[in-house]
Amino acid sequence: MSNDSQGSVCPTASHLSHSPDSYSDDPLSLSPPDELVQAGWSKCWSRRENRPYYFNRFTNQSLWEVPVLGQHDVISDPLGLNAAPAEGGDSNLGNGQRKRRSSEEQGGGPNSFKRAKVKLSPRLDEPERWSAPTTPISPSTPGVKPWSSAPEDKQAQIYWDLDVQTNAVIREQAPASHHLPPHPEIELQRAQLVTKLRQHYHELCHQREGIDPPRESFNRWLLERKVIDKGHDPLLPSDCDPVISPSMFREVMNDIPIRLSRIKYKEEARKLLFKYAEAAKKMIDSRNASPESRKVVKWNAEDTMNWLRRDHSASKEDYMDRLEHLRQQCGPHVAAVAKDSVEGICSKIYQLSAEYSRRLRQTHLKACASPPQSRLVYCYPVRLAIPSPALPRVELHFENDMACLRFRGEMVKVNRGHFSKLELLYRYSCIDDPRFDKFLSRVWCLLKRYQVMFGSGANEGSGLQGALPVSVFETLNRQFGVSFECFASPLNCYFKQFCSAFPDTDGFFGSRGPFLSFCPVSGSFEANPPFCEELMDAMVTHFEDLLDQSSEPLSFIVFVPEWRDPVTPALTRMEASRFLRHQLSIPAYEHEYRSGSQHICKRDEMYYRAVHGTAVLFLQNDAGFVKWAPTPERLAELTAAYRASSTRTSSLSSPGPAHISPGDRDSAPKTSDRTQSSVLSPGGHDNNNNNSSGDSGSGSSSSPRDKVSTV
Repeated sequence: MSNDSQGSVCPTASHLSHSPDSYSDDPLSLSPPDELVQAGWSKCWSRRENRPYYFNRFTNQSLWEVPVLGQHDVISDPLGLNAAPAEGGDSNLGNGQRKRRSSEEQGGGPNSFKRAKVKLSPRLDEPERWSAPTTPISPSTPGVKPWSSAPEDKQAQIYWDLDVQTNAVIREQAPASHHLPPHPEIELQRAQLVTKLRQHYHELCHQREGIDPPRESFNRWLLERKVIDKGHDPLLPSDCDPVISPSMFREVMNDIPIRLSRIKYKEEARKLLFKYAEAAKKMIDSRNASPESRKVVKWNAEDTMNWLRRDHSASKEDYMDRLEHLRQQCGPHVAAVAKDSVEGICSKIYQLSAEYSRRLRQTHLKACASPPQSRLVYCYPVRLAIPSPALPRVELHFENDMACLRFRGEMVKVNRGHFSKLELLYRYSCIDDPRFDKFLSRVWCLLKRYQVMFGSGANEGSGLQGALPVSVFETLNRQFGVSFECFASPLNCYFKQFCSAFPDTDGFFGSRGPFLSFCPVSGSFEANPPFCEELMDAMVTHFEDLLDQSSEPLSFIVFVPEWRDPVTPALTRMEASRFLRHQLSIPAYEHEYRSGSQHICKRDEMYYRAVHGTAVLFLQNDAGFVKWAPTPERLAELTAAYRASSTRTSSLSSPGPAHISPGDRDSAPKTSDRTQSSVLSPGGHDNNNNNSSGDSGSGSSSSPRDKVSTV
């Protein structure tokens, strides 16, 4: 039925019942039963067909025949996430296959009017259209799809399983009203402002402290701020308390007066000791320090230099012990004189971010100004309350195995396999673009957002999006019923239901929004958070609140780094939690993570070995423990899955940890700060991009907090 041939198609029951073109004296115009009315069904009249039809104001479905209660009701499961498999061998088919087969069986063919019809969301400049709902028109529809995204290698390994049905149950939530729909123009401006903010951070560190900014510290600052940020921008912090970031302050202070690096040779240790003594003395002379501080630092620095001139037969261990002693003596005094300056750096970056956020939102609101839509839509997965405007054209072309999307000269890339994955996620989750008119623009915004968040340096941020191996996910689903990821993104998710950092860009691809705002009442969940201490601590608080409030089966299987020197507050709290049912330790160098760059990296760079142990903790309420208890048999299979994944010979050359032998773990300066010792993590906070030693491992290590990107 086209728009011009219909009678009054009204979204409310009151309009339908009083439509002047409806029912008249036709005996068929009797109102449907009360239970159908309560489910949203009303009767309308088609002028062109000259007969009545049934319209659901909740789902926008249109049927010629009387609807069967429950058969067409998709309000509770609008995407068919938990559709029961059809009999006769359909149990192995995915959602789309089951829906297509069911539709063909019921309708008798593609032209049958028995098939349900769904009203497509109208664009602002187009009339309303009607189309079959069971197989949404998309680029995969013959004759419509303008590109071919299927990988040439038909045997390519798939790192996700989008047919796993969810067991997560949540209370229905309102749309994310403060989030605006993504727009390439705005995303390009956001990218430029974040790049500008990174440059400001680099300049402030050089001008005020004479150091390069700690590697990945800006990325971790974004993560740490999002834990407490109450502002409206999805990426730039703008409303945080306190203003001074503990993460950024800690990491900059850790590199004062100089950045310490992992040492392998005696001469490197000697040079590092001399540089530290010289830098400490120079710094205390140039700052407003107390007489006592000047005296202590100068005496220790000069004593160290005299010792270096006298003794040329010392071993590497002697130099490292002397460096540790010098740091203990001079560190507190150096930190005291640098404190105000470093706080100024943190404050300035935050103020610039808040200003950029304000300007960006004003521009975004102007771009999204449009008449409000009166129709009702079901907002699950997370939906935006403000409708999307018409989006500009994004160009797509393929280079070998890569899909390249270009907008105004800015190009982002994703491999063909993950491009196909984004198509599937979009088809499952997006309800306002059944013809994929806005697909490329939204993919561009998605890729640009994550590219900007983690920087443009070689391998920068790849550890922040790391994921568990496929074999581990399969075991979690098979043995513990896991069907949902608490920290993921459309790029690295294994399931089609997950939480991620950015509901505005990720919601079209299945995201349920940020996990700290996600409140399930039952289900089995996997949590592999970014290795940011503040975020992990907030995560534990949220876990305990959810487990305490629900009497339904609820389970969280948590994967965190096993840092013990010192132990992280999050790990301590989980080990002492009354909901802890079991704890499993996976040794360092005996397991691996999937690269955060999996959507663009080569296949032989897909995995890298973890250089720190991983603690696996099972947090469950009583009902969850009964249903998904960590029995010895299940734990044995989980451990075997890790062993199976760690037998790979491929590893990332960039993060560095895969090339570090266990014997090198004692080479770093002893310190209680995890951000200083690079060997405690997938690269540790080893900020040695300019390390003179030429050690490829130390120069490219990522952070101890490097893991999944989503908050």
